[in-house]
Amino acid sequence: MADVAHRAGVSVSTVSRTLRGLSTVSDTTRARVESAARELSFAITRSASSLVTGRTGRVAVLMPNLASWFLSSALSGMAPALREAGLDLLVYSVSDVHERADFFDRLPARRNADALLVVSFALTPAERARLDDLGMPLVFVSQHAPGRPSVYVDDEDAALRGTRHLLNLGHRRIAFLQTFDETGFAWSSKNRLAGHLRALADAGLEHDPSLVMSVPGWKGSGMATAVGRLMSLQSPPTALFTETDDLAFRLLAALRAANVSVPGQVSVMGFDDHVMAGVMGLTTLAQPAVELGRTAIALTRSVIDDSDGAHERHIVLPTELVPRGSTGPPPTGG
Repeated sequence: MADVAHRAGVSVSTVSRTLRGLSTVSDTTRARVESAARELSFAITRSASSLVTGRTGRVAVLMPNLASWFLSSALSGMAPALREAGLDLLVYSVSDVHERADFFDRLPARRNADALLVVSFALTPAERARLDDLGMPLVFVSQHAPGRPSVYVDDEDAALRGTRHLLNLGHRRIAFLQTFDETGFAWSSKNRLAGHLRALADAGLEHDPSLVMSVPGWKGSGMATAVGRLMSLQSPPTALFTETDDLAFRLLAALRAANVSVPGQVSVMGFDDHVMAGVMGLTTLAQPAVELGRTAIALTRSVIDDSDGAHERHIVLPTELVPRGSTGPPPTGG
């Protein structure tokens, strides 16, 4: 640092303030110091900086996995926003019950980040209490957390509008397919199912439990079994609404294997607007996954800087119905 100061013609303390990004340094001086640092291949370490600022310069993210399109898209929205802010990203992907138990036992994010983003992760009361023990800001992404900063979409309202679309096409027997997972993670189905059922009730239709089907979340042959059960009902559904587009793609494959035409015999609608939804002609509810990640980082920066009201701020992003070729009127007599 003394070498950088000598070359730039400033004091060591000015070099320190410049490389830590403090606003008390003029633009001219900052340019001179940064040029000297580059010429000498010098960079201040995060650990050294944190001793002075009390900050690590990192934001941690806790998410169930990195495999789903939605979660990876949200993460891709976070990365450039963090880069622009000069912050590093630390990801904790907790994909099974053993990893989950280990994470909440060790709390590896402690003292390793300035904030923790909890993404699409249903916490138990005990787990939330453990995260509170971290002593760092928590920001919830793709879920509403009362009294906590959150960025999310209104899943219930979106699903309600999606089911209304199917009702408007003339469907009355509409099934809802959701995921279940033996690892103990909960997904987004609760609010989406609530919106679906509310739309049916608004239309004067009774809830038929046989039209709500759960299938394994990420793998397995459960989809073929679900299709068999639904299509063998005395009054089979004429439309199938899935919790996610990933689930809809599996459903379309199972229907094709069963020689059930879409949308001739049954309509299919998803939720997300996956990058492949347009290619597959899938009608879906689009949510802005990348923008959720980007907005979450902006909110996190406000929370870290302790901006007024940031700790209890809720940001709801819009969803849009995207009609495509997988939905249409029910078959005659449907």
